[in-house]
Amino acid sequence: MSMKTMKSNAKLIAVALATAATVAACSSTGTPAVRAEPQPTLGRAWNPSARGYGTVQPARVFNGGDPTGDIWGITWSSWGGERATGTGTSYGMPPGVVSVSQSVKESATIVAYNLGYCDGQLMYQAAKWYFPGYGESFNPAGHYNICTGDYVDGI
Repeated sequence: MSMKTMKSNAKLIAVALATAATVAACSSTGTPAVRAEPQPTLGRAWNPSARGYGTVQPARVFNGGDPTGDIWGITWSSWGGERATGTGTSYGMPPGVVSVSQSVKESATIVAYNLGYCDGQLMYQAAKWYFPGYGESFNPAGHYNICTGDYVDGI
């Protein structure tokens, strides 16, 4: 065997050993894999114009109608628990305003709640946003079930 062939074979063996070591380091250690709990979605898509529904931690939630039904730039501070909370920007109606055409872009807080299963899917079945800058606070009563589409008068 020539010196060139021996060097070439040595390189191939070194590459094979490095690959085997990498694969071994990445493989299981014999302990069972821990299964991650499923992450809940924000309801499910219920309208072709809607955005964010049916996804995990959406950056935008849009009901598909007027601007007050749109919140974007959402940063979630919690997700996966009984309630999920985030902040973003939406069009709010300041006190005294009676028309959506007078709505103003404001910081908003979104809350997803009523965590449960709908047709086998873990999801938040309600979501509302409000405007702390207008003195508003979260009120879970009166919302649409974003699984079934039914209006819920209570909580």
